[in-house]
Amino acid sequence: MKAIRRFTVRTVVPEQIGALPRLATNLRWSWHVPTRQLFESLDPALWEQAHHDPLAMLAAISREQLQALAQDPAVVARVEDAERSLTQYLSEPRWYQSLGAQAPQSIAYFSPEFGITEVLPQYSGGLGILAGDHLKTASDVGVPLTGVGLLYQAGYFKQSLSEDAWQKETYPLLDPDALPLTLLREEDGTPAILSLPLPEGRVLHAHIWRADVGRVPLLLLDSNVAQNDDAARGVTDRLYGGGGDHRLAQELLLGMGGVKALRIHARLTGTPAPEVFHTNEGHAGFLGIERIRELMDPALTSVPLSFNEALTAGRASTVFTTHTPVPAGIDRFPRGMIEYFFAGELAPGVPVDRILALGAENYDGGDPEVFNMAVMGLRLAQRANGVAKLHGVVSREMFSGLWPGFDHQDIPITSVTNGVHVPTWVDPQLAAMARERFGTDVLDGPDWSKVYDVSDADVWALRRRLRSALVADARRRLRSSWKKRGAADAQLAWTDAALDPDVLTIGFARRVPTYKRLTLMLRDPARLKALLLHPKHPIQLVIAGKSHPADDAGKKMIQDLVQFTDDPEVRHRIVFLPNYDIAMARTLFPGCDVWLNNPLRPLEACGTSGMKAAINGSLNLSVMDGWWDEHYDGENGWAIPTANRGTSDAERDDIESAALYELLENQVAPRFYGDVVSAAAGAAGPSQPQGDGLPSHWISMIRHTLAHLGPAVSAERMVKEYVQRLYQPAAVAGREAHAHDYASAREFAAWIESVRSAWGGVHIEHVESHGLADEPQIGQSLQVRANVHLAGLSPAEVSVLVKYGKVAENDELIDTRTLAMESATDLGGGRYQFAADLLIDRSGSFGYGVQVLPRHAAMASPAELGLTTTA
Repeated sequence: MKAIRRFTVRTVVPEQIGALPRLATNLRWSWHVPTRQLFESLDPALWEQAHHDPLAMLAAISREQLQALAQDPAVVARVEDAERSLTQYLSEPRWYQSLGAQAPQSIAYFSPEFGITEVLPQYSGGLGILAGDHLKTASDVGVPLTGVGLLYQAGYFKQSLSEDAWQKETYPLLDPDALPLTLLREEDGTPAILSLPLPEGRVLHAHIWRADVGRVPLLLLDSNVAQNDDAARGVTDRLYGGGGDHRLAQELLLGMGGVKALRIHARLTGTPAPEVFHTNEGHAGFLGIERIRELMDPALTSVPLSFNEALTAGRASTVFTTHTPVPAGIDRFPRGMIEYFFAGELAPGVPVDRILALGAENYDGGDPEVFNMAVMGLRLAQRANGVAKLHGVVSREMFSGLWPGFDHQDIPITSVTNGVHVPTWVDPQLAAMARERFGTDVLDGPDWSKVYDVSDADVWALRRRLRSALVADARRRLRSSWKKRGAADAQLAWTDAALDPDVLTIGFARRVPTYKRLTLMLRDPARLKALLLHPKHPIQLVIAGKSHPADDAGKKMIQDLVQFTDDPEVRHRIVFLPNYDIAMARTLFPGCDVWLNNPLRPLEACGTSGMKAAINGSLNLSVMDGWWDEHYDGENGWAIPTANRGTSDAERDDIESAALYELLENQVAPRFYGDVVSAAAGAAGPSQPQGDGLPSHWISMIRHTLAHLGPAVSAERMVKEYVQRLYQPAAVAGREAHAHDYASAREFAAWIESVRSAWGGVHIEHVESHGLADEPQIGQSLQVRANVHLAGLSPAEVSVLVKYGKVAENDELIDTRTLAMESATDLGGGRYQFAADLLIDRSGSFGYGVQVLPRHAAMASPAELGLTTTA
């Protein structure tokens, strides 16, 4: 018989140790080692059974054991210390508090997934882990952030393998009452609820659950409520589950419902309403529509705004981050589906045609029948960024259709390179060494250079301990995987000797779309087998990753790889571990000597997995893509060469896999082993360095990686960049737009409309230059003059620029600089002459062009309106 009702009964904890539920509920424990160690010390066996989940452990512990712990003075003292530490952490001023009143009072951060801890499985891959690291770091540095997401009833799937190595997915249902969450309630104790009107008179209701990520509240919306019909209850069933209108309903709930949840949370807790809205990828883009609806609603504002005015006001305080360099990775919905959902009461008063225009691909190569979520995100945000320098370049190219006539480098999409939350991802043994040697967690701060004070022997011994921990964990997971595939215990004795703690260990773990090329290493199976079984310089590979349930090509890659790893000749040297998650990552990143990444360049937006390995002293072996393209320096790892553009897919994979094998065989493995064979190892065993027994060059690369890459890939650096470069300017612009009943927003919106209507008549009539010698030389100058017809605009409303630089064979200017031209003469009839003195600063081919752009103090970028005129 099945239960007709299911609920979780919380343990009553004695008063002496009454802080334990608070410590278990605030997710700071997931990165605060002393708090984790406290829970583990209460009952180590039960801690393992609870899968390192403090709340589950408290639910399983007996009343008698709790009473005994409450009578133990040492336990009581440790609990009190932990509570004091948490209280101090939550209340003391941090870096952000030093910025003063100009800093935003509150920032909302929207994301479809958040990877905080394996205990709260609301993530699938890098996007979610990045969002989790963003929240944790915001907490550490004191940023008043509020996260907004969805609470998926089954999270993402759990992965296992069939007997023939095909990926299988299961979706265990989650009980919110058993998770570290608190249901947001009204003052009378009833659950707070938000509602979204759906077509045909239906309504989507949602509860709001709150997770405390240190100082940062994370609001998760849950549609599995009694007031909903069956279809609405299933809206938050699975992360990235379903398609069509189900996926659209999720994104409407995340964006529009998320704004409503923030309003309810602010009302019930007295916290400030957000001044800045950050959209982490396009999934939450509808938050901009809800904010426009609010500003147009006479019931919510004393002076309702028009659509253009509301759009202008909302854009000022919105930041949009794009995470994909792959057009296929962007959510696109049929135009008719968007029209159907918004035709009713979802956004009353907001013109449907204007909503449709926000996501329209009305540019060369676009599809007029689809609604593009990333395009809408860009149009609704005054500030936008990619997640690595190269990704910024790719994004400016990919979205260039929104800014016709602009050079790609002038398109207003900047970049903030991702980072990783160091306290989460640095192995506790490495952190303990830092505390022991230097009296502080130097790896939590900016000064990582003290690693140079640690001896070669200590560095190498630590690396072996981390590798040994990975080997032990991998053997356990490997045995479990084989049993799920149908193997009997009697067949699995070999797993006890799989992998070797003294062999060069290479890690590869990520989602498995085809562009990440999981199976590039299999391009020449015989050569890979030779590398695995090399008599002097063997390597071993630990591989993990999930393919999207609908991606059969990715599943086929996993199957091909696993069938190779099943070969008895090599299965002790290459393993695939199913169900890659945060728990697995905790030993995988620190335990690998080398982290492998071989995507198709430039399709990796950032790729933070290699960062997590680097902060543990692992070296990277990667295609020059994502973050590695800007941080590889020759001493922190190796760059895999890429094939020339235009090469066929098969030829490209042949070239790049051969380069990978070559690096492993001739550079990576010999350097790891010191390239000297130990007599004790014998002809069949791995090489071991002689002398002091240590590979000094490899160890120097470890030190260099920690000292130089550590601060660069830290999420603390990333979050501070977001604050200084995006959040603070957005808050200033938002306050200006909001002031005096949105007076400046109204003025700016009216100005935009007038400029757009006039711009078709703006043109450059004539350009001339004076003062240039027959044989110009560096240091000489010339005066450039441009006669411009402004079609009724004033000179103060435009910027006239000279762009100059080298001239390519196709006459395109490259390596350019810009010089503003000042208004010189009113020529009458709406015509003006602008002039500037241009200094020739380079030899060789030299040229210039003239460009006219709109200009307004409220613009964040000269290219913001997508309007330009060139000579």
